[in-house]
Amino acid sequence: MRSEILRLAVERGVMIATAESCTAGMVAAALTDLPGSSAIFDRGFVTYTNAAKREMLGVEQSTLDAHGAVSEAVAVEMAQGALARSDAAIAVSLSGIAGPGGSEHKPEGRVCFALAGPGGTQSETVEFGALGRDRVRAASRDHALSLILAALRAL
Repeated sequence: MRSEILRLAVERGVMIATAESCTAGMVAAALTDLPGSSAIFDRGFVTYTNAAKREMLGVEQSTLDAHGAVSEAVAVEMAQGALARSDAAIAVSLSGIAGPGGSEHKPEGRVCFALAGPGGTQSETVEFGALGRDRVRAASRDHALSLILAALRAL
């Protein structure tokens, strides 16, 4: 999947940015593991705290207060903020509960994603379940990469 992302992004002249919370840079690392990735990866934002989301990406405090950090609304603002603060044409974001823990309203394994690009911003929530921290983070990374790939294919 990563090599196809690299190929398509190079063909289309598209730069990518990431805004990550629960994966703490795993998506950026996956994209930059490949030789030649400097042609397609602009930057990554690791915004683990709410303060970092506000300061680095422009996430509104009112959005955090109304929806919490693990929400599609925050993921949308994260992706849009990464796009606005980079030279990228596509930005993916994710915020979730990797575990252990969670709550009745926000269980372990819930991850909210957004992708911002030329076609606007789309968001979704995926319930990976209580797979354990490492597996939730890996599944989140892979899902974010699949969102980037789908966006590139649609260009």
